[in-house]
Amino acid sequence: MADRVALYLQDAHSLRDAMDYVKYAEQAGFEAVWQAESRLVRDAIVPMAAFAAVTSRIKIGSGVINNWTRNAAVIAATFLTLDDLAQDRIYCGIGAWWDPLAAKVGIERRKNLLAMREDVTVVRRLLNRERVSFQGEFVQLEDVELDVVHGRKEARNVPIYVGATGPKMMALTGEIADGVVLNYLVSPKYNESAMSQLEIGARKAGKNVDDVDRPQLVVCSVDKDRQKALDAARKLVTQYLGQQPHIMKASGVSQDLLEEIGQVLTWPATEEQILEAMKLVPDDVVQMITASGTPAEVKAKVREYISAGATCPILYPLGEDVPLMIDTFASGYSG
Repeated sequence: MADRVALYLQDAHSLRDAMDYVKYAEQAGFEAVWQAESRLVRDAIVPMAAFAAVTSRIKIGSGVINNWTRNAAVIAATFLTLDDLAQDRIYCGIGAWWDPLAAKVGIERRKNLLAMREDVTVVRRLLNRERVSFQGEFVQLEDVELDVVHGRKEARNVPIYVGATGPKMMALTGEIADGVVLNYLVSPKYNESAMSQLEIGARKAGKNVDDVDRPQLVVCSVDKDRQKALDAARKLVTQYLGQQPHIMKASGVSQDLLEEIGQVLTWPATEEQILEAMKLVPDDVVQMITASGTPAEVKAKVREYISAGATCPILYPLGEDVPLMIDTFASGYSG
């Protein structure tokens, strides 16, 4: 395959079907699969283990777990365990979560940059099999190591990626992480500012932006019927317009549209609210922030994200025919 390409899965498919899609993607030459953990619906770790158990080559990442509900030592132990199952095939993707979900389950998110720095620092050291004492504001460890009695005792090769959207988190990611998971439902133009912030952070650590891997989530709705593909993407776009306006604003979506959608959608939104709000979202907004349309159109849109700095598209299939999307990119996006 000429180009790097990865698969992204949330909860739209049964876990058994998802396992089949991952096996098919591996056969098609896909580099990786990333499993979401964005809502209170599907944990990322169980599917990652399932994917690892039925494949032999494809890499498997969390896209992304949050750094508030799991202790840093538990995160490290979890990813050591996954590496036991699929050696050198695991990516640890961590994000700062989001409100109102965090607040609704009793989490007060504060000093997100410091919390992320502490978590990434400690998780990396533990996976390097160090004995760690760390007294931070969010992470406190006293003489802790991953207590491997049986099995491999060496340092683990588990790259750490941060799911970053805002400029300050992007700069921090460039400084402390092996890679960034660039968000979806942003326009390719958004990547320009992301690259500059990653470069700022990378320089602080004596690196440059090319030392930071930059896979990017890309909503991909492909169908031979162009309008069917656009309509399939419109529903997800509508939900994000109402529920995660910070991402939408970063993409250049107009404030007027965000406010109009916000008046229709609550959180969590009902199916009726989503269907009503979808009527407000024009085709040009759908196409600005997703790769939707015919196979040729979605490949062209993915090339825009790569040209804007992404290193590997992580394709989120919205259409019913997931194998069609995988087949579309089996030879990369330049072919």
